[in-house]
Amino acid sequence: MKKSHVFLISLGILAIAAVAMTAVVMANKVRNEDRFTVSASGTVYAKADIANIQVGLRTRTRKTPAEATTESTDKMNDIIAELKNLGIEEKDIKTFNYSLNPVYNYTNVRGQELVGYEVSQTVAVKIRDLSKVGDVIAKTTEKGANQIGNISFTIDDEYELKNQARELAIEKAKEKATLIAEQAGMKLGEIKNIYEISNDFPEAVYNSYSNAKLMIDEAGGIVSPTIQTGQNEIKVEVTVVYEVK
Repeated sequence: MKKSHVFLISLGILAIAAVAMTAVVMANKVRNEDRFTVSASGTVYAKADIANIQVGLRTRTRKTPAEATTESTDKMNDIIAELKNLGIEEKDIKTFNYSLNPVYNYTNVRGQELVGYEVSQTVAVKIRDLSKVGDVIAKTTEKGANQIGNISFTIDDEYELKNQARELAIEKAKEKATLIAEQAGMKLGEIKNIYEISNDFPEAVYNSYSNAKLMIDEAGGIVSPTIQTGQNEIKVEVTVVYEVK
Protein backbone atom coordinates (compact mmCIF):
# COMPACT_ATOMS: atom_id res chain seq x y z
CA MET A 1 0.00 0.00 0.00
CA LYS A 2 2.77 2.38 0.85
CA LYS A 3 4.57 1.80 -2.47
CA SER A 4 1.35 2.33 -4.39
CA HIS A 5 0.68 5.52 -2.46
CA VAL A 6 4.16 6.90 -3.25
CA PHE A 7 3.76 5.94 -6.91
CA LEU A 8 0.44 7.76 -7.18
CA ILE A 9 1.88 10.86 -5.51
CA SER A 10 4.81 10.82 -7.98
CA LEU A 11 2.44 10.53 -10.92
CA GLY A 12 0.44 13.45 -9.55
CA ILE A 13 3.53 15.63 -9.22
CA LEU A 14 4.66 14.80 -12.76
CA ALA A 15 1.19 15.60 -14.09
CA ILE A 16 1.11 18.95 -12.33
CA ALA A 17 4.63 19.79 -13.63
CA ALA A 18 3.62 18.86 -17.17
CA VAL A 19 0.51 21.06 -16.98
CA ALA A 20 2.58 23.96 -15.62
CA MET A 21 5.21 23.62 -18.37
CA THR A 22 2.51 23.45 -21.04
CA ALA A 23 0.90 26.58 -19.63
CA VAL A 24 4.21 28.46 -19.73
CA VAL A 25 4.93 27.36 -23.32
CA MET A 26 1.42 28.31 -24.44
CA ALA A 27 1.68 31.69 -22.68
CA ASN A 28 5.00 32.44 -24.42
CA LYS A 29 3.52 31.35 -27.73
CA VAL A 30 0.56 33.64 -27.27
CA ARG A 31 2.81 36.54 -26.31
CA ASN A 32 5.00 35.97 -29.39
CA GLU A 33 1.95 35.74 -31.63
CA ASP A 34 0.70 39.05 -30.24
CA ARG A 35 3.87 40.88 -31.28
CA PHE A 36 4.73 42.63 -34.54
CA THR A 37 8.34 43.59 -35.35
CA VAL A 38 9.53 46.16 -37.86
CA SER A 39 13.01 47.52 -38.65
CA ALA A 40 14.22 50.77 -40.20
CA SER A 41 17.35 52.91 -40.41
CA GLY A 42 18.11 56.60 -40.11
CA THR A 43 21.15 58.27 -41.67
CA VAL A 44 22.64 61.74 -41.30
CA TYR A 45 25.77 63.16 -42.92
CA ALA A 46 28.35 65.47 -41.44
CA LYS A 47 31.84 66.67 -42.25
CA ALA A 48 34.61 65.00 -40.26
CA ASP A 49 36.60 67.10 -37.81
CA ILE A 50 39.32 64.60 -36.84
CA ALA A 51 41.91 62.87 -39.04
CA ASN A 52 43.70 59.75 -37.82
CA ILE A 53 46.92 58.67 -39.53
CA GLN A 54 49.79 56.28 -38.83
CA VAL A 55 53.29 57.62 -39.40
CA GLY A 56 56.23 55.26 -39.24
CA LEU A 57 59.64 54.33 -40.49
CA ARG A 58 61.70 51.28 -41.28
CA THR A 59 65.46 51.65 -40.97
CA ARG A 60 68.01 50.43 -43.41
CA THR A 61 69.63 47.09 -42.60
CA ARG A 62 72.35 47.70 -40.03
CA LYS A 63 75.11 45.36 -38.86
CA THR A 64 74.15 45.49 -35.19
CA PRO A 65 70.92 45.98 -33.23
CA ALA A 66 72.44 49.07 -31.61
CA GLU A 67 73.05 50.76 -34.97
CA ALA A 68 69.50 50.03 -36.15
CA THR A 69 68.03 51.27 -32.87
CA THR A 70 70.08 54.47 -32.96
CA GLU A 71 68.96 55.28 -36.51
CA SER A 72 65.32 54.63 -35.63
CA THR A 73 65.50 56.72 -32.45
CA ASP A 74 67.13 59.70 -34.17
CA LYS A 75 64.65 59.74 -37.06
CA MET A 76 61.57 59.16 -34.93
CA ASN A 77 62.60 61.93 -32.53
CA ASP A 78 62.87 64.28 -35.55
CA ILE A 79 59.45 63.12 -36.80
CA ILE A 80 57.78 63.70 -33.43
CA ALA A 81 59.44 67.09 -33.09
CA GLU A 82 58.12 68.05 -36.54
CA LEU A 83 54.61 66.90 -35.59
CA LYS A 84 54.72 69.16 -32.55
CA ASN A 85 55.97 72.02 -34.75
CA LEU A 86 52.84 71.51 -36.85
CA GLY A 87 50.68 72.00 -33.75
CA ILE A 88 49.99 68.33 -32.93
CA GLU A 89 49.72 67.99 -29.16
CA GLU A 90 51.65 65.29 -27.32
CA LYS A 91 48.40 63.65 -26.16
CA ASP A 92 47.53 63.05 -29.83
CA ILE A 93 50.76 61.18 -30.63
CA LYS A 94 50.85 57.56 -29.51
CA THR A 95 53.39 54.81 -30.24
CA PHE A 96 51.51 52.16 -32.18
CA ASN A 97 54.26 49.69 -33.04
CA TYR A 98 57.93 49.11 -32.30
CA SER A 99 59.92 46.10 -33.45
CA LEU A 100 63.60 45.17 -33.82
CA ASN A 101 64.08 42.29 -36.25
CA PRO A 102 66.97 40.34 -37.73
CA VAL A 103 67.31 40.43 -41.52
CA TYR A 104 68.30 37.26 -43.37
CA ASN A 105 69.49 36.60 -46.90
CA TYR A 106 69.03 33.20 -48.52
CA THR A 107 71.39 31.72 -51.08
CA ASN A 108 71.61 28.24 -52.56
CA VAL A 109 75.21 27.96 -51.41
CA ARG A 110 75.06 29.23 -47.82
CA GLY A 111 71.34 28.86 -47.12
CA GLN A 112 69.88 31.34 -44.61
CA GLU A 113 72.46 33.93 -43.60
CA LEU A 114 72.12 36.79 -41.11
CA VAL A 115 72.96 40.08 -42.80
CA GLY A 116 71.92 42.57 -40.13
CA TYR A 117 69.05 44.16 -38.20
CA GLU A 118 66.26 46.66 -38.85
CA VAL A 119 63.80 48.58 -36.69
CA SER A 120 60.19 49.40 -37.54
CA GLN A 121 58.43 52.04 -35.50
CA THR A 122 54.99 53.62 -35.96
CA VAL A 123 53.06 56.34 -34.16
CA ALA A 124 49.31 56.92 -34.39
CA VAL A 125 48.59 60.62 -34.87
CA LYS A 126 45.30 62.44 -34.31
CA ILE A 127 45.06 65.64 -36.37
CA ARG A 128 42.43 68.11 -35.16
CA ASP A 129 43.13 70.74 -37.83
CA LEU A 130 42.23 69.00 -41.10
CA SER A 131 44.02 71.64 -43.15
CA LYS A 132 47.32 70.19 -41.83
CA VAL A 133 46.84 66.59 -43.00
CA GLY A 134 48.86 67.12 -46.19
CA ASP A 135 51.58 68.96 -44.27
CA VAL A 136 51.85 66.10 -41.77
CA ILE A 137 52.44 63.66 -44.62
CA ALA A 138 54.96 65.88 -46.40
CA LYS A 139 56.92 67.14 -43.40
CA THR A 140 57.24 63.78 -41.65
CA THR A 141 58.39 62.21 -44.92
CA GLU A 142 61.12 64.85 -45.13
CA LYS A 143 62.21 63.81 -41.63
CA GLY A 144 62.56 60.15 -42.58
CA ALA A 145 59.09 58.62 -42.38
CA ASN A 146 58.64 55.95 -45.06
CA GLN A 147 55.60 54.08 -43.73
CA ILE A 148 52.56 56.37 -43.79
CA GLY A 149 48.98 55.21 -44.15
CA ASN A 150 45.67 54.05 -42.68
CA ILE A 151 44.20 57.54 -42.90
CA SER A 152 40.65 57.80 -41.60
CA PHE A 153 38.34 60.69 -40.84
CA THR A 154 36.05 60.69 -37.83
CA ILE A 155 33.79 63.02 -35.90
CA ASP A 156 34.98 63.83 -32.40
CA ASP A 157 31.51 64.02 -30.82
CA GLU A 158 28.77 62.09 -32.62
CA TYR A 159 26.25 62.18 -29.77
CA GLU A 160 23.84 64.72 -31.27
CA LEU A 161 24.23 63.28 -34.75
CA LYS A 162 23.36 59.81 -33.49
CA ASN A 163 20.32 61.24 -31.73
CA GLN A 164 19.18 62.72 -35.04
CA ALA A 165 19.79 59.44 -36.88
CA ARG A 166 17.93 57.50 -34.19
CA GLU A 167 14.97 59.87 -34.35
CA LEU A 168 14.78 59.40 -38.11
CA ALA A 169 15.02 55.62 -37.77
CA ILE A 170 12.21 55.43 -35.20
CA GLU A 171 10.02 57.74 -37.27
CA LYS A 172 10.55 55.55 -40.35
CA ALA A 173 9.85 52.39 -38.34
CA LYS A 174 6.57 53.82 -37.07
CA GLU A 175 5.49 54.86 -40.57
CA LYS A 176 6.43 51.44 -41.90
CA ALA A 177 4.54 49.64 -39.11
CA THR A 178 1.41 51.75 -39.65
CA LEU A 179 1.43 51.11 -43.40
CA ILE A 180 1.93 47.34 -43.02
CA ALA A 181 -0.75 47.14 -40.33
CA GLU A 182 -3.24 48.94 -42.58
CA GLN A 183 -2.42 46.68 -45.51
CA ALA A 184 -2.66 43.53 -43.39
CA GLY A 185 -5.74 44.57 -41.43
CA MET A 186 -3.96 44.53 -38.07
CA LYS A 187 -4.45 46.80 -35.10
CA LEU A 188 -1.24 47.95 -33.45
CA GLY A 189 -1.02 48.45 -29.71
CA GLU A 190 1.79 49.89 -27.60
CA ILE A 191 5.48 49.68 -28.44
CA LYS A 192 6.90 46.94 -26.23
CA ASN A 193 10.59 47.12 -27.08
CA ILE A 194 13.18 48.89 -29.26
CA TYR A 195 16.58 47.49 -30.28
CA GLU A 196 19.31 49.68 -31.74
CA ILE A 197 22.33 49.01 -33.96
CA SER A 198 24.68 51.89 -34.78
CA ASN A 199 27.38 52.17 -37.42
CA ASP A 200 30.60 53.22 -35.67
CA PHE A 201 33.14 52.49 -38.37
CA PRO A 202 35.39 55.38 -39.48
CA GLU A 203 35.75 56.02 -43.19
CA ALA A 204 39.21 55.18 -44.51
CA VAL A 205 40.59 57.29 -47.34
CA TYR A 206 44.01 55.93 -48.29
CA ASN A 207 45.60 52.68 -47.18
CA SER A 208 49.28 53.52 -47.44
CA TYR A 209 51.93 55.97 -48.53
CA SER A 210 54.63 53.38 -47.87
CA ASN A 211 57.77 54.33 -49.82
CA ALA A 212 55.64 56.75 -51.88
CA LYS A 213 57.29 59.07 -54.40
CA LEU A 214 55.91 62.48 -53.46
CA MET A 215 56.38 65.64 -55.51
CA ILE A 216 59.38 67.85 -54.78
CA ASP A 217 59.01 71.65 -54.92
CA GLU A 218 61.59 74.12 -56.25
CA ALA A 219 63.16 74.57 -52.83
CA GLY A 220 63.79 70.85 -52.50
CA GLY A 221 60.99 70.21 -50.05
CA ILE A 222 58.15 67.74 -50.49
CA VAL A 223 54.88 69.22 -51.74
CA SER A 224 51.98 68.60 -49.36
CA PRO A 225 49.45 66.27 -51.04
CA THR A 226 45.81 67.33 -51.24
CA ILE A 227 43.60 65.15 -49.04
CA GLN A 228 39.83 65.20 -49.49
CA THR A 229 37.89 64.67 -46.27
CA GLY A 230 34.40 64.29 -47.76
CA GLN A 231 31.50 63.55 -45.42
CA ASN A 232 30.95 60.89 -42.80
CA GLU A 233 27.81 58.79 -42.60
CA ILE A 234 26.22 58.31 -39.18
CA LYS A 235 23.71 55.49 -39.40
CA VAL A 236 21.45 54.02 -36.73
CA GLU A 237 19.24 50.98 -37.28
CA VAL A 238 16.31 50.23 -34.97
CA THR A 239 13.95 47.32 -34.53
CA VAL A 240 10.61 48.23 -32.97
CA VAL A 241 8.38 45.60 -31.37
CA TYR A 242 4.65 46.39 -31.26
CA GLU A 243 1.82 44.74 -29.40
CA VAL A 244 -0.93 43.49 -31.74
CA LYS A 245 -4.49 43.98 -30.48
